[in-house]
Amino acid sequence: MTCRSGCGACCVAPSISSPLPGMPDGKPAGVACLHLLADYRCALFGQAGRPAVCAEFGAAAEVCGDDREQAIRLIGWLEQATTPGPLH
Repeated sequence: MTCRSGCGACCVAPSISSPLPGMPDGKPAGVACLHLLADYRCALFGQAGRPAVCAEFGAAAEVCGDDREQAIRLIGWLEQATTPGPLH
């Protein structure tokens, strides 16, 4: 599967713990990356400064669903399901 043009769900739903240009602490889940353009494309796509975590993300039906809204929900669910809870 190739990325859907104008989706950008992977730039909003997941947290990114590695530094991004202009976002040295990464970004929390549910917050749009500051490089996400109004048409939901990445301003860093294909640029040398694009973080490895972003460049390595691969679109897949299981993660991206059938449309942007479904991708936001699926990636958000995966984010919550894989976030470690507090230690007891």
